[in-house]
Amino acid sequence: MKQIDLEAGRPDVASAMSRLNNRIYATRATGDRACKIIHGYGSTGKGGAIKSACLSELRGYKRRGIIKDFCPGEKFGPFSEEGRRMVTAFPELNRDRDWARMNDGITVILYK
Repeated sequence: MKQIDLEAGRPDVASAMSRLNNRIYATRATGDRACKIIHGYGSTGKGGAIKSACLSELRGYKRRGIIKDFCPGEKFGPFSEEGRRMVTAFPELNRDRDWARMNDGITVILYK
């Protein structure tokens, strides 16, 4: 699965969202069905600004039909509705190393 690393180089939120926008379209164009976004969880341990902005952007991408679905890492597993929905749509996801690890620093997306 391709990855989009938003935390590389420790960018500010605006730069990270620009990177997200560019990479969403680039990875979507490759024909891959899924992609993992690495946004980190923030140094305070309460959730970072990049993660919050990323999830907000992904909601907009989903509304506009750019992505099919997304699942924050803390829900990416068999015990959440979101995780089960992702694996139902793309069964190979349950072999990902972050499956069922409750990794707050990632989000997985599905393309249409």
